[in-house]
Amino acid sequence: MTGLGLTGGSLWVAQNGLSGIRSQNTDQLPVRVETLDTRGSSAGETPVPTPGTVTVVDLFATWCAPCDDQLEILDSIRPEYTDVSFISVTNERPSETLTRADIGEWWNRNGGAWTVGIDPGSELLAAFGADGLPYIAIVDERGTVQFGHSGLAGKETLRDELDALV
Repeated sequence: MTGLGLTGGSLWVAQNGLSGIRSQNTDQLPVRVETLDTRGSSAGETPVPTPGTVTVVDLFATWCAPCDDQLEILDSIRPEYTDVSFISVTNERPSETLTRADIGEWWNRNGGAWTVGIDPGSELLAAFGADGLPYIAIVDERGTVQFGHSGLAGKETLRDELDALV
């Protein structure tokens, strides 16, 4: 019965989130992450957040069902914010059981079309103080976290936060 309680609580947080979470470690930003060669992204490295640009940072995992929904929400609002950088990052470690290609396939299957990276050391989770996935952070052009949210962040919430910055 305990497992059901934890699962139910986790589901509630994933669907409703813990909003307004602010990192205490943002002096660790930006973090350089490896980027993948897949739709909207190319292999290499990038700093997260993007210096000098309002940035939406989406922390996800391929095993996280609500992360699929978050990606769909981000994909639906992204065309409205052409001057905003969108970056999605997983802290999953590529291995024999989950390859970079597997992450790219998940990305393509879920409609991702912007920069996607991996952070196997979980540096971004620590820097943002993320306590669950999905996690969305919106960082202003000066590198200050203006919004942090564990769980699904809805379209209107994201639009409100972005409209205040752009």
